Amino acid sequence: MKYSIDLKVPSSDAWLAAVMADFSSFLQDHADCERKASAMATSLIAKYPDRVKIIPDMIETAIEELEHFQQVFEIMQQKGVPLNKEMKEDPYIKQLTPLTHGGTAESRFLSRMLLGSIVECRGCERFRMVSEAQSDEELKKFYKMLWTSEAKHGNIFVELALQYFDEKTVYDRLHEMMVFEGEVIKRLPIAPALH
Repeated sequence: MKYSIDLKVPSSDAWLAAVMADFSSFLQDHADCERKASAMATSLIAKYPDRVKIIPDMIETAIEELEHFQQVFEIMQQKGVPLNKEMKEDPYIKQLTPLTHGGTAESRFLSRMLLGSIVECRGCERFRMVSEAQSDEELKKFYKMLWTSEAKHGNIFVELALQYFDEKTVYDRLHEMMVFEGEVIKRLPIAPALH
């Protein structure tokens, strides 16, 4: 069953063109994003050890994201692309993070879970675009596998939120956050990066 909702604003062809024109930079950013995604899932466990229902899925998500990092790293090694010397701040995440501030502890927990879904859904859409634009069959297959995995993660965060909040509360907040995310996407500078 699909729990996540569709993105409000699609990624642009200009974004895809920038990625395909500098795929080495995209791989470096992608590797950083996988490490951050694994850390984010782990940090939710650290922050909410009492939310027992999220823990098994967050452990699984953290492991899967780390495996994706390993796979991207292997591709980078084959292509002679080094990891970034330091992980740069992600302008997309920086602009979305205020959505998880303010309000009650309960509303912050809900917003953090839903932000996880939104980021995974955007990753799913963009990995699909990259897969479909690839002429390299191995990369096409790899990014197709990733887009399937990100779609699953996008669902998990919403499904878990529904364990703690009623459907109307979850989907009203998710809709608000998706509208905000669409505005962020429109303003983001075009770069060969996942976000």
